[in-house]
Amino acid sequence: MKQVFENRIALVTGAARGIGRATALTLRARGALVVATDISETVHELSSHGIVTLTGDIALEETARRSVALALEQFSGLDILVNNAGRTMNRPLIDMAVEDWDSLMSVNARGTFLHAREAVRAMIARNGGVIVNVASIVAQVAMKDTAAYAASKGAIAQLTKVIAVEYGDRGVRANAVAPGVIETDILEDIVPDSRATLASYGPAHPLGRVGQPQDIAEVIAFLASPASAFMTGSLVTVDGGFTAL
Repeated sequence: MKQVFENRIALVTGAARGIGRATALTLRARGALVVATDISETVHELSSHGIVTLTGDIALEETARRSVALALEQFSGLDILVNNAGRTMNRPLIDMAVEDWDSLMSVNARGTFLHAREAVRAMIARNGGVIVNVASIVAQVAMKDTAAYAASKGAIAQLTKVIAVEYGDRGVRANAVAPGVIETDILEDIVPDSRATLASYGPAHPLGRVGQPQDIAEVIAFLASPASAFMTGSLVTVDGGFTAL
């Protein structure tokens, strides 16, 4: 019962595919009024599910302001922010250009900061709200060729804690989820078949498989719901036991 979001207003970034899409659809199916954003025009496919959509680059201040403004305009408030949008990069440290570092940090870290800032402002006006940021297990453990990605996700994890400490007395909770290997299209610019490549890591997990977007969407829904009312500043690992090995 506590995972019913009737008339709760949610903003989900990076909602065109993968974890973001699964999250937007899950929240909507459970009663939330949802604004979904992405840099890809395919995000507008979600409108057939009664979701309000918007395209924009998460790294831009204007996009964060437009996204929150759209929630206020359409639904008169904002109760939930899911900061999911992000990108990855697999490259050894010594082969990484400054431009590589800056582009990844601008999307993952700055984009999360901008949307959190605008959301907190709107949430304070409603005496509270919930932020769920999508980090990664590389915010906790090291993997080769992930210097910029790991740094950006580490920044998200720590930003989450700061938001929790700064605005807990204003009714705002902030938690982060740290997915492990999830079968999505996130590697499509790196390998020919992103999903098959990621799925191949299944045997390395105690559960014998990699995660699916819905696995993460369910945890995000829990963190966004009253069922997690005494949780804030937490980083919740969802990785099929991968980091337990």
